Amino acid sequence: MGDREDPNAADTRRLNTTKQSIEDAYAAPANFLEIDIANPETHGIAKKRYTDYEVRMKTNLPVFKLKESSVRRRYSDFEWLRSELERDSKIVVPPLPGKAFKRQLPFRGDDGIFEDEFIEERRQGLEAFLNRIAGHPLAQNERCLHMFLQEQDIDKNYTPGKIRNT
Repeated sequence: MGDREDPNAADTRRLNTTKQSIEDAYAAPANFLEIDIANPETHGIAKKRYTDYEVRMKTNLPVFKLKESSVRRRYSDFEWLRSELERDSKIVVPPLPGKAFKRQLPFRGDDGIFEDEFIEERRQGLEAFLNRIAGHPLAQNERCLHMFLQEQDIDKNYTPGKIRNT
């Protein structure tokens, strides 16, 4: 084979290798926004039962007032956020994980929407939904998203609008 290069081998040569300076190494990290949904809890009894989730956010984006926040939200809060964004923003809002009507039928042999497996599936779906929305530059300016992520209570009578960077 000799000195000929294998055309299928990955080229491991570095592109433009400049040494990182001390300033670069300690500079503020690139913009980030991390959202995860954790700690589902089911509350209440019988017809008044519901599950809520902890929505945790960390960011260094200047548009957000708090750099870290943690709030509890239930599925209906996610539905509220989705309908607000659909009405007020210019983005295509992704779907939420389904309503699971079949799981709410009476006389089931299991716990329906309160089964751990279902709650975990829904948690993953809500997390994916929220990360897609929050990662969208236009959605990041919507007051409803800020309220959803950072206020303990959602004021459903709020005035929709954009957040201004101050």
